[in-house]
Amino acid sequence: MPKLTIDGIAIEVPAGVTVLQACELAGKEIPRFCYHERLSIAGNCRMCLVEMEKSPKPIASCAMPVAEGMAIKTDSPMVKKARHGIVEFLLINHPLDCPICDQGGECDLQDQAMAYGAGLSRYNESKRAVEEKYMGPLVKTEMTRCIHCTRCVRFVTEVAGVEGLGLLGRGEHAEITTYLEQALDSELSGNVIDLCPVGALTAKPYAFVARPWELARTESVDVLDAVGAAICVDARDNEVVRILPRLNEAVNEEWLGDKSRFAVDGLKRQRLDRPYLRGADGRLAAVSWSDAFAAIAKRIKGVKGERIAAIIGDMADAEAMVALKDVMAKLDAPHIDCRQDGAAIDPSLRAGYLFNSTIAGLETADAVLLVASNPRAEAPLVMSRLRKAWLTLDAKLAAIGPVPPGNLPVESLGAGAKTLKDVADGKHPFAKVLSAAKRPALILGQGALRRSDVAAVLGTARRAADSLGLIRDGWNGFNMLHTAAARVGALDLGLVPESGARDLAGILEGASGGALDVVFLLGADEIDMAKLGRAFVVYLGHHGDAGATRADVVLPGAAYTEKNATYVNTEGRVQFARRAVHPPGDAREDWTILRALSDALGRSIDMSSLGDARRRLVAVNPIFDRAGAIVPAPWGDFGTEGKLDPAPFVTAIPDYYLTDPIGRASPTMAECSRIFVHHRASRTGTDG
Repeated sequence: MPKLTIDGIAIEVPAGVTVLQACELAGKEIPRFCYHERLSIAGNCRMCLVEMEKSPKPIASCAMPVAEGMAIKTDSPMVKKARHGIVEFLLINHPLDCPICDQGGECDLQDQAMAYGAGLSRYNESKRAVEEKYMGPLVKTEMTRCIHCTRCVRFVTEVAGVEGLGLLGRGEHAEITTYLEQALDSELSGNVIDLCPVGALTAKPYAFVARPWELARTESVDVLDAVGAAICVDARDNEVVRILPRLNEAVNEEWLGDKSRFAVDGLKRQRLDRPYLRGADGRLAAVSWSDAFAAIAKRIKGVKGERIAAIIGDMADAEAMVALKDVMAKLDAPHIDCRQDGAAIDPSLRAGYLFNSTIAGLETADAVLLVASNPRAEAPLVMSRLRKAWLTLDAKLAAIGPVPPGNLPVESLGAGAKTLKDVADGKHPFAKVLSAAKRPALILGQGALRRSDVAAVLGTARRAADSLGLIRDGWNGFNMLHTAAARVGALDLGLVPESGARDLAGILEGASGGALDVVFLLGADEIDMAKLGRAFVVYLGHHGDAGATRADVVLPGAAYTEKNATYVNTEGRVQFARRAVHPPGDAREDWTILRALSDALGRSIDMSSLGDARRRLVAVNPIFDRAGAIVPAPWGDFGTEGKLDPAPFVTAIPDYYLTDPIGRASPTMAECSRIFVHHRASRTGTDG
């Protein structure tokens, strides 16, 4: 390990680090604009200049590797003069937009001009102006402010994996552009806003909405997919105005998907803010809570438990799910299913439905087989980890079923389950790739679990994991990629039908055929509502989506930004969402509604506080007492051997932007769907 001196302090650092990193290890702050820990080194801005002994001029610390015996100074007169000059040059053409710039108050250029600038400029000539660039409905540009740090270019190319941005021209004619003035086609495009150290790239939906010092910030987790990214919810006057990523190395690093970031405007549209009851005229009318509960109690009175069912939606929190489980138990109703998309997941073995390699662990895999999975749409943050594995380890990537779009080199092995069987049997050439890999992985998508042969598909995938060495000491490469934030938590709580009870298909068949009288929908909006027949439907949710439209009684719940709630992500990590604002109108947190309903039904459940609800979670499954931790699940047998359907695999999500009630209520997501999904499909002749 090289030894060097920084401002007179001797320090020993790992070989290969840069001078900038060594300075930070020594506790010295080095200003920078172009350098970013997760991107390649560019050395554009020169703001990180430091003095090196025996060097006639300052060096760019971000691009200089350390060497034995170096003597570095970070605060010498030469360094201060260099920083003054760099700031002066950066401000030569920078417009005085601070009063109207959305970056104001969070701007690196503001902060560093204040800390390291000279406080004056000798430049009196006319400033350069640059035309704005069109980057789609999410990213707003003011390219006159751009300092050409190229962070955005490097992120889009290296992390997002699309050739969307570049630097054209030379000298003062250089400009960042999308080449053909097209929208930036990436599900991670919003991260360039966070990366931009000036106000050149800002959030178009958030333009001129608020200043950072007006906002109250709450740390929470995202529930619009199953990754469970760490987020910050910024609110003003009981309204969520923006959502930003929060650092979590184990899950999302510091990135966030566009849907999770920009669907925020859907939180204030089509909201349910009071109970509704369908009258004799067939219309829903606003009623009081007591009237809504009385109507439910009247309809359920005398109904046998075997004629009552419940379906759980994709964004339900664990507290609400365990409360519903207890209510159904009090009613002696066995028909309950959390798999509203019809994915027949085998809940008998936890390792069989988890992302066992973990999201962070995926980037250490050197061979990955995707089965009926498109991580770019199902979990963009997982796709970024796959790309990192390819860039750093030259991981071999292959797919059975549709190949994810983008510039990641994924080899297409085949379309259906026969190819998966050939891989499991060792007959396919890629089986040798997996067997020879040090950390092989298989990612099974939800699209493979919505078929008639699902048990055989699961059995074949499990056999592939066993026979090809995916299960080893310290490594489990079998991964199920979920698309619903509620799914793993619901499976952990056992919210699937027991033997003899009805699953989703059975519930819909029973409701349409008259075998079921009452159906509870806990935020379930993705089912075919026409199949509920003449059943009495009670919907508990936060948006006026398909479920509320069909319901006979609507109970207004809280969205994920409006409640303290527990979620379990696709890798089995228990996480907490925290309330940033209060629910609108008369809406309440979901578990409290179910607690009050149980009283109205005369079947009270023992749950008087949030603490009671969480203690009940732990009683049902101790995994809920391990918040934030990954608990490795024992490997075993699941699935069956059977005949495989020759039909090709399909992916679970055709439209990334409109997968849930919040996204469907968002005008921003509707515009993204129109531009990115439908236009892409018209260009390529595919279904998106």
